Amino acid sequence: MLKPEDDELTTRTSRLDESSEGETAGPAGKPSNGWRQAFRNAFVTLVVTGLALVAYLYYLSRDLPSIVQLQNFSPAVATKIISRDGKVITELFTQQRILIPMEQMPVDVRYALVSMEDSRFYNHWGVSMRDAARAVVVNLASLSYRQGFSSLTQQLARNLYDSIGFGKTINRKLKEVLTAIQVERTYTKSEIMEMYLNSIYFGHGTYGIQAAAREFFGVDARDVNLEQAAILIGVLPSPARYSPKTHPDRAFRRRNLVLSAMVDKGYIEAHEYDRLKYRPIDVEWQRPTPGFAPYFTEHVRRRMELVDEQMGINLYRDGLEIHTTLDSRMQDIAERIFMEEIQVNQAVLNKTLLGSDSLIATVIDTTTFSLDSVKAMITGEIPLDDQLKDRLLVQGAFILLENDTGHILAMIGGRMDYPDFFNRATQARRQPGSTFKPLLYMTAIDKGYPVSTQLLNQSLASTNDALIDTSIWNPQNDDGSSSGLITMREGLKRSVNIVSARMIQELVSPSEVVAMAKRFQINTPLRAVRAISLGTSEVLPLEITAAYAVVANGGVWVEPLAVTKVIDRRGKTIREFIPERKEVISADKAYILLDLMRGVLDGGTGSRVRWMFNFNRPAAGKTGTTDRFTDAWFIGFTPQLSAGVWIGVDDPRMSLGEKRYGNIAALPIWARIMREIHENLLDLPIANWEMPDGVVVMNICQVTKDRPTKYCPRVKEIFLEGTEPPDECQLHTGIKSRPYDPDEDIFLN
Repeated sequence: MLKPEDDELTTRTSRLDESSEGETAGPAGKPSNGWRQAFRNAFVTLVVTGLALVAYLYYLSRDLPSIVQLQNFSPAVATKIISRDGKVITELFTQQRILIPMEQMPVDVRYALVSMEDSRFYNHWGVSMRDAARAVVVNLASLSYRQGFSSLTQQLARNLYDSIGFGKTINRKLKEVLTAIQVERTYTKSEIMEMYLNSIYFGHGTYGIQAAAREFFGVDARDVNLEQAAILIGVLPSPARYSPKTHPDRAFRRRNLVLSAMVDKGYIEAHEYDRLKYRPIDVEWQRPTPGFAPYFTEHVRRRMELVDEQMGINLYRDGLEIHTTLDSRMQDIAERIFMEEIQVNQAVLNKTLLGSDSLIATVIDTTTFSLDSVKAMITGEIPLDDQLKDRLLVQGAFILLENDTGHILAMIGGRMDYPDFFNRATQARRQPGSTFKPLLYMTAIDKGYPVSTQLLNQSLASTNDALIDTSIWNPQNDDGSSSGLITMREGLKRSVNIVSARMIQELVSPSEVVAMAKRFQINTPLRAVRAISLGTSEVLPLEITAAYAVVANGGVWVEPLAVTKVIDRRGKTIREFIPERKEVISADKAYILLDLMRGVLDGGTGSRVRWMFNFNRPAAGKTGTTDRFTDAWFIGFTPQLSAGVWIGVDDPRMSLGEKRYGNIAALPIWARIMREIHENLLDLPIANWEMPDGVVVMNICQVTKDRPTKYCPRVKEIFLEGTEPPDECQLHTGIKSRPYDPDEDIFLN
């Protein structure tokens, strides 16, 4: 029998049940229908997600390496660098490798590798979940890709198997992880470490620890010490950037970072780090064999390394064909003649040095060499020491460009008998001397000054202009001469320094000349000072040669190009390279300067091209010499080709010898190479430049440069439309005029 209070409780419960609209509780201890539905949905979701993930992993695994591939190491295929006439110039490959067993790999190398690349290597199963989790957290927190995770096994998988790829994508990472797990199942940790150290790239074409140890230190891997181990492991993230040969300062910091990491991981004691951290980088330099076009092929390799990652290629493993612009026949001619003329210049320098003990004393002032030992090196009695090569060797550079395409047809960056990694054609910043003057003249032409503009050929110090400060800058002509008024045409033809100096004083400003040089794509820093008119700011041979090609091209700059296309091992074109083109000056103004520069060869400072070397094709150019004959230049062009030559000693304090002007030291190289190429390799009719619209040819008075009267001695001159002489000659007016002898440049009684 129910008590009243029980009846009330039952009534309340009944009402509560009715208000819940069917949400009835189940038996005691069991979940309600709602919770069962939620569990069921979650389970289905997990199953579907799991199946989708399995399907996705299966899809990715289809092109992963098989067990057979994992168990068989497959050497990479060499990449070929090919000239435009079909010759294989050189190969980039991974075969500069000597496989060695784990027992021959020093413990310090293994400890350094684990410390820097994978501290949990011996504890994970191919992937470090701790590192992966940390990378995920960091990247999610920053909403960007800030940190990656790659164990040694993952790196090995990525480097050995092409099917994984190198792109920074989720697909690639998952493939890498799956392969790493399979590698761990297939090999022991010791075997994985051995494969890694035998396959990884250390730079300079070396793969594997044994080849790298010999390349950098001249020892076998088993003899590598602690410091050397730290240097080798330090280069791995970016061999080109951290190479101890080309970037010892960066290699110094990387070595110390590796040593510090080894201390942190307990592999070495702190006192060992303290003992080594201040020691300078010391590597064994192996003289490379030059091969064919060594400076050009190195230029191509460096250019390709800048874009290989964005192209998704590996230069040293993918079996590519890199088609270049080099013409092997032209390169062969250039190398032969270049070295013949280098020896001529070397003989002059040797004679100069041997004739002056004081000059040799300047060579050895900061060294421990004796006077007699240096003389023995000069005469060849003992080998030339590496420390003195930059002071005793005549060096040079040569660039040959195809005007309309920008193709680099030939390139020489230094001597072939003493090859090095420094490409003077693309890396040596040297004062151009008078070869810079065409840019000064172009600035004046662009401002509307006609080439008949006359300037006083007398020292600036002889003027009464109080605004001209001659206490610091008072340039003189090479021969010390002076005269009266000289036109811009004659000033460039004879390379008259004072005329150039007066142009920068009276016609154009230094900043305007700098701006013009930048328009012509001279990108090295230029100083906006008056001395720029005489070529005192350094330039690169490649850049200034390409600037001359602008004049030959009617005002259009074309980017110098070394590579035309890259083809993969299956014959598919990965990328084609097209040079950038831009008009930097109008065609009529470019033609005015071109006509001035023709005069340099036709009776000016470059006339030896004609009368000594019998190169009679249409051509234009300019000689250049710097103070104390430290640099000699000749740059010129024909309608088809532009070429630049620089001769000097790497140490800019060293002179080539007395009176080694550009037309003596550099011009013969240009003339001989251009003559042989044009006569034997260019199957083209002799072409000349056409005069563009906007250029006017007219007679002017030979004396006053004004419009001639019928009594004036006359000479033809070209002008931009609108810049013709406005006035008639007031000197030759008829009866009062005196006869004029143009040959003697005097008036007759």
